[in-house]
Amino acid sequence: MKPMGPIPPAFGEQSGALTIGGHDASALVATHGAPLFVYDAALVAGQVARFRAAMPAIDLHYAIKANPLPALLARIAPVVDGLDVASGGELARALTVKPGAAISFAGPGKRDAELEAAIAAGATLNLESAGEARRALAAGDRLGVRPRVAVRVNPDMELRGSGMKMGGRASPFGIDAEHAAAVVRDVIAGGADWRGLHIYAGSQALDAGAVIEMQAATLALAARLAEQVGVTPPLVNLGGGFGVPYFAGDVALDVEAVGAALGEALAMRGAALRDSRFAIELGRWLVAEAGVYLTRVVDVKASRGETFVVVDGGLHHQLAASGNFGTVVRRNYPLAVAARMGAAAAGEVSVVGCLCTPLDRLGDRVALPPVAEGEVIAIFLAGAYGATASPAAFLGHPAPAELVV
Repeated sequence: MKPMGPIPPAFGEQSGALTIGGHDASALVATHGAPLFVYDAALVAGQVARFRAAMPAIDLHYAIKANPLPALLARIAPVVDGLDVASGGELARALTVKPGAAISFAGPGKRDAELEAAIAAGATLNLESAGEARRALAAGDRLGVRPRVAVRVNPDMELRGSGMKMGGRASPFGIDAEHAAAVVRDVIAGGADWRGLHIYAGSQALDAGAVIEMQAATLALAARLAEQVGVTPPLVNLGGGFGVPYFAGDVALDVEAVGAALGEALAMRGAALRDSRFAIELGRWLVAEAGVYLTRVVDVKASRGETFVVVDGGLHHQLAASGNFGTVVRRNYPLAVAARMGAAAAGEVSVVGCLCTPLDRLGDRVALPPVAEGEVIAIFLAGAYGATASPAAFLGHPAPAELVV
């Protein structure tokens, strides 16, 4: 038997029928069909409120790559200070809910058409290379518009213990720290509206000490670059990296400790950053725990001493839960029988999807209460990197429904 990760408290404390935003999960499936992603907007709002309380002096940006569902984006946009996008498609979606001045556009390989769309909209381009800086200035000249740009820095340190490291090494992301000041000077000389620095060192960190250490190093790097440039950056985006507990043994990040330490660090900052604003961009931490993937049991079968619960969903909708989205060792996301939250386990089963591949395994030898055909399995932590981060076209199965409650 293999352990599962912790069910988020809003759901893990329930018994009997699972409810999401006050709605019975099985009833939602009966109405909207399965597979179905359901997102509890109140839980997202709670995360925003928790961030605001912990870090009142910091702007909050939502990285919409985590979940760009329009209905969810419409709920989030009014309560955050900015939206971070990583493609022309995300830019277009963000512009439906925020003005261009509140949008930043990161990511390597931006096409000229994307640069022009961002400049025309008044969004800030987070420049990833000296070459992209030159192309952005040229695009602004073509449009007759002064481009708003920030320089994304590839820092000379990494976020210790992060699930995905994005600093301290050669990288397609950002301009190496030792060359960043020169690029800033070039874009200012070229007539761009320099909006500041974007420094992102890693993601999915649960160690508050590591996040605090990284934020202190980021502030020091930003101050050093500001001194080299000779101009105060209007905004310093400190990145994000706040993780959520997916697997057995994971412990939630102490955001309040991070906020207290960051507040102290900002109070002690030097003149180079005295007039700068600061932002943190979060995606996963805001939305992951608010989402539940509901999938109906199609078959329960025995094979050579093992029991398989076959569902109508799978990795084509929820790739990360199958262990095929960047994890080295496959571990189980939390899942449950939606009608029997808190019920005692009856035995060991493997929950598998409907795809014709052995990779489609959503729960590997997990302990569940009795489960029968037609019942609903709930897979938690499905609010981030779910539907849009999964190979929905694989084998031609229908797309899942998505619902905000």
